[in-house]
Amino acid sequence: MTAWPVLLLKNLDLGQEPRQTTSNVGHLKKSSIQALIHGLNRHYYSMVIDYRKNRLEEQMLTNLYKKTWLVGLKACHFERHSKSNRDIITSMLSYSSQYNECIKDEEGKTAEEVLVASVGKIDPKRHLGNSVEELMSHNILQLLGTMLTVLVF
Repeated sequence: MTAWPVLLLKNLDLGQEPRQTTSNVGHLKKSSIQALIHGLNRHYYSMVIDYRKNRLEEQMLTNLYKKTWLVGLKACHFERHSKSNRDIITSMLSYSSQYNECIKDEEGKTAEEVLVASVGKIDPKRHLGNSVEELMSHNILQLLGTMLTVLVF
């Protein structure tokens, strides 16, 4: 990070260096030619601002937005959950029909022809597997969250 304070012309007339290093972390940087052309050291100067973090501060910042274990136990609203299930099952229906068509197209072709024909196309088998996994995990978490809510409250 760099700050750009305005230079006082009286200090320049006296030949004093207007910049100073205020800590052992930052130090003066060599000015670029473009900055010099635009008035660096005549109308303003560059002051380096730097900071350090220790290991514990870095660890705290990485854990700041991490989900906690409690997130998996919260039950979703029933209408939202059933709509999500319907959407996933509808997508699974389209993926299964696409997979069926792919199997029919692959009959009588060599492995290389199948590989070349599938380049750039959606892999319905992979999407179908991902949808099944997502549907099962959402339903299991919903069931566990509902059971815990019933037992606790």
